[in-house]
Amino acid sequence: MNDKAFDLEDRLVDFAVRIITLVESLPATKAGNHVVGQLIRSGTSPAPNYGEAQSAESRNDFIHKMKLCLKELRETLIWLKIIEKKPLCTPAKLGSILQECHELISILSAAYRPPSAIRNADAFPLQQSAIDIHQSTFPTLHHITPLQSNRRLLNSDC
Repeated sequence: MNDKAFDLEDRLVDFAVRIITLVESLPATKAGNHVVGQLIRSGTSPAPNYGEAQSAESRNDFIHKMKLCLKELRETLIWLKIIEKKPLCTPAKLGSILQECHELISILSAAYRPPSAIRNADAFPLQQSAIDIHQSTFPTLHHITPLQSNRRLLNSDC
């Protein structure tokens, strides 16, 4: 089995490169330029956001950055659908990029559970989230509620 297929960071970087290649092939019309600008921003940002999440300063920071990755992938999916329906390029140029976008969304959606689900972990006994995996990095934050965390930030000297 190819381990590279399961390296999320590599997949996100490859996806960003594919987005860049796609936007370079879109027409230089008013509509094409607008879509290019939006797609280049949303389609290339998940990879660096994921990289930032790997060095998050807290669990909340990690969650926030992972949610940004997911949000940008969902926006990218909409722009890809617009390109497909208009059509601004041939279906062959879109290739499997739509499928990869769907898969990346599924991976990140499965990895993230909303805070309400984390507080009530019994509701999802079989689901292991990215937060659970990342918890080992921030074990002292496990029992801190968001309100306690905010109070600590407000009372700190930083």
